[in-house]
Amino acid sequence: MSYLGVDSSLSGRRWVGPSVETERAAEALTQETGLERAVAQVLARRGVSAEMAEGFLAPALRDLLPDPRGLRDMEAATARFLDAVSKHQRIAIFADYDVDGGTSAALLLDWLGQMGQRATLYIPDRIDEGYGPNVPAMEALGEVHDLIVCVDCGTLSHEPIAAAVAKGADVVVLDHHLGGETLPPALAVVNPNRQDESGDLAHLCAAGVVFLMLVEANRVLRERDAAKGPDLMAMLDLVALGTVADVAPLVGVNRAFVVQGLKVMARRGRTGLRALADVARMETAPAPYHLGFLLGPRINAGGRIGKADLGARLLACQDEHEARAMAERLDQLNTERREIEEQVRAAALAQAEARGFDAPLVWAAGEGWHPGVVGIVASRLKETTGRPAVVIGLEGDEGKGSGRSVSGIDLGASIQRLASEGLLIKGGGHKMAAGLSVARDQLESAMARLSELLAKQGAGDLGPRDLVLDGVLMPGAAQVELIERIDAAGPYGAGAPAPRFAFPDCRILFTKRVGESHLKVTFGDGLGAKLDAICFGAYDGPIGPVLEGHGGALFHLAGRLELNHWRGRTTAQLRLEDAAKAET
Repeated sequence: MSYLGVDSSLSGRRWVGPSVETERAAEALTQETGLERAVAQVLARRGVSAEMAEGFLAPALRDLLPDPRGLRDMEAATARFLDAVSKHQRIAIFADYDVDGGTSAALLLDWLGQMGQRATLYIPDRIDEGYGPNVPAMEALGEVHDLIVCVDCGTLSHEPIAAAVAKGADVVVLDHHLGGETLPPALAVVNPNRQDESGDLAHLCAAGVVFLMLVEANRVLRERDAAKGPDLMAMLDLVALGTVADVAPLVGVNRAFVVQGLKVMARRGRTGLRALADVARMETAPAPYHLGFLLGPRINAGGRIGKADLGARLLACQDEHEARAMAERLDQLNTERREIEEQVRAAALAQAEARGFDAPLVWAAGEGWHPGVVGIVASRLKETTGRPAVVIGLEGDEGKGSGRSVSGIDLGASIQRLASEGLLIKGGGHKMAAGLSVARDQLESAMARLSELLAKQGAGDLGPRDLVLDGVLMPGAAQVELIERIDAAGPYGAGAPAPRFAFPDCRILFTKRVGESHLKVTFGDGLGAKLDAICFGAYDGPIGPVLEGHGGALFHLAGRLELNHWRGRTTAQLRLEDAAKAET
């Protein structure tokens, strides 16, 4: 049954409200805890009981941190790492070129630096070397290092790791990508997504796995000789950044990582992050939005279209002038990346639209499309269509691409299946994101087979996305204090969608077009209370024209509440996402 009778909103969506069970749970929470109804509705949707509410609203790492030894190979990995440290052996860190890889590498570099040691950082070039360990690089590292630690990569790298081992180096893998039926010949493979793992910690990103190894390392140091390892709590800013930027589900210990990590980041103690925040013009306390949309893309820019190790080096940098220079370079690269992305996005969207948006898979491939932006463009296609999307750049006889999925559809498993069937040169990833390489002459057949595999998961049955709402509010209730308490039930992101509320039977009091496609609105309930709203992309569809030409009609409005910081003032604002004419 639709919520507020909205079966088809201005954006064509059905509104879905909380279930009867959730409403009852919210009512019980309100009565037993004294929380506002809106906050109780958010907690009830997350399955939080009255007994759990206090701890959920203030997640403590000590309560949520799992025992690192619960992961297979963790003790072996930690023992070898500490052995290399105690003997001052030569250590290399081989990391992926994205934010998760960069933060994972920076965690190890920071920890080692505080222990008075250094390590070689190696991040492959996206275009020349591609994702993950490759034979030439691993052979070269193996010749001059005793230990190679692969972070955010390596689980499927059988041949490259064997090459490093043949040169006399030990290899430890700290990863989170989906594992295959067999493991590479590493000394240890710590990965919550190994096929022989329980899956209880499958939501961890690589930075979270690395952090757990450092927790175990500190424990062993204390147990061994009462030596105190580096302050791991001060490193949670890196874990939070990796978690949010890699779109890891914000559940379980990931919530605590992000909540505590944001507090650490707010103290601006890390030189590289401070420089990056300044060039990104971050003027308020960090929130998940800043990590995902301001800091993350800039760190990624080096790996996408510039020097691959620039982001990781910035995160580990302690020199103010050097950090400033690197941050400015990443900011410049990010601007260039946006320009390239827009060109590819327009071409990919036109191609995908010509194929049709109703298939289980939306895909596009183009000559010379930059490998550094295909993942972002795939994400844009996914958001536009509500379907899993793959975008591939073709060069010579081969194409390199990235895919992004929607909730409930495991893209990584299907990509890996495709690789095992020989339709891809290589491929892998996790549920929501994956990478692949494909021969040009197998492109069509590979995409057809991938579409077939995704259809079996239900991707072809996806209709227009419902707008899920947590409840109803009136404009007068949307105060700064309420929004702050709703925010305390976060952080919000992957696996923990931001709460959305409906404001029924409201009158449009003011509209103003902003830029090409955005709309500012002020609306009220007819009783004197009013609320400001902003609708991004309003004129890309019917919402902008209809609300601007409201003619005095009443509307149901829906979206996310947020705090608007402007010229030293903080006010309540609705991020308007949908609207529907009210029944009169």
